[in-house]
Amino acid sequence: MFILVDDMRKHDLKYMPKTRALLQSKGMTFENAFVSNALCAPSRATIMRGQYSHNTGVWSNSPDSGGWLAYQQNGNEEDNVATRLQGAGYRTALFGKYLNGYTNTTYIPHQQGGSAEWDRWFGAFINGPYRYFDYDVNDQGTVRRFGTSDNDYITDVLGRKTDAFIKNSATQSRPFFAYVAPIAPHGPATPAPRDAHAYDGAIAPRLPSFDEKDVSDKPPWIRQLPRLTPSETAAINTRHENRVESLQAVDDLVEGVVNTLNSARADGTIPLDNTYIFFTSDNGWHHGEHRIPGEKWRPYEEDVHLPLLVRGPGVAAGSTTYKPALNTDYLPTFTDLAGAQRPPYVDGRSLEPVIHCVATPRRSAILLEAAAKYSPAYEGMRTVGTPKRKYVEYADGTRELYELGPDPYELVNSYVPDAPPSDLASRLRALQGCRAGIAVTCQASEDGP
Repeated sequence: MFILVDDMRKHDLKYMPKTRALLQSKGMTFENAFVSNALCAPSRATIMRGQYSHNTGVWSNSPDSGGWLAYQQNGNEEDNVATRLQGAGYRTALFGKYLNGYTNTTYIPHQQGGSAEWDRWFGAFINGPYRYFDYDVNDQGTVRRFGTSDNDYITDVLGRKTDAFIKNSATQSRPFFAYVAPIAPHGPATPAPRDAHAYDGAIAPRLPSFDEKDVSDKPPWIRQLPRLTPSETAAINTRHENRVESLQAVDDLVEGVVNTLNSARADGTIPLDNTYIFFTSDNGWHHGEHRIPGEKWRPYEEDVHLPLLVRGPGVAAGSTTYKPALNTDYLPTFTDLAGAQRPPYVDGRSLEPVIHCVATPRRSAILLEAAAKYSPAYEGMRTVGTPKRKYVEYADGTRELYELGPDPYELVNSYVPDAPPSDLASRLRALQGCRAGIAVTCQASEDGP
């Protein structure tokens, strides 16, 4: 079970008591989980292919350089997590958001040869404003409209469809993989009617970087941002309240999945005992840090540092790991857990040894890359060990360097043009050059000299 929410910040978990009780307390928390490209479609393409954006070819949400169209045209639908697990005998299902730009179509992704890569398909159309009510879905090749009644709330619909898939799979005594992708807490972050007042008056986080006073060391696109006005701060708080209220239905979905796995029976066995449940987000979100009132797609921690919980067989209850995880890692993790063949093209590395507490070398750095909207395109790297550092190069020549140990909120850009960090720059060059099909080149660069 892979549950992927949309635009959730790392510490939004504090508002999800059921998820914390059923996944965090019963499984492992990853304190160092990251995404490389902090935007919806690029991140999701990386998840499904186990590759950095420069190898998937999906750089944005728009059709010209990203979204579903680029993912499809680059051949990514022919070989991915669904095809690999289906080839290993798994029933595969997708419920919710696929990729931006997938809309108004009865098309279900197919692999080479014409056989469907997803046994169960319930793909929500994502085009323009997101809809929690009054939306269309491709339900197994038929477009269905959902209306405005309480029963049509999209997160609840996804939960019901997921639970039905679990029950049906259990009766067939076949292993299954479900990719469950609610749109919450993505804007407009409409809560379920029952949760509309769950967190009235909630105040957005106030990190030291909130409405940063001195941005003279920051890039020009940050320096030009004015201090937040009272109305902007109020809007941030309102959006935060709506976001965390929209996550309450996701909390219910998680509870429903766990309960269904616990109650369904397959040859007298309990599926929950043999199922891994992953919970994470595709990217983070800004709440006024560095004067940025909202959005994502930046290299700062609010966008790239995410929640990740894992529960399953052999995963120590209530455990925490500081080993790094990246969204390139999910595909090789799932194939390893399923006993399926790991694709030769993946850039990531399996988390299976980590979740089972097997000592194994892990990366010490991750690549950050984006064809960004709010700044020039950038490439950077963030180290995970000691010292923790972040180095970013923008296409216009601007540079940022943060010593994250003493400066976790990225308040002081310590880049000095006359003394660039040659060690980080050389490792970044190597990561930029890691190529599809030669995963060792990516891993060697992540591990460092």
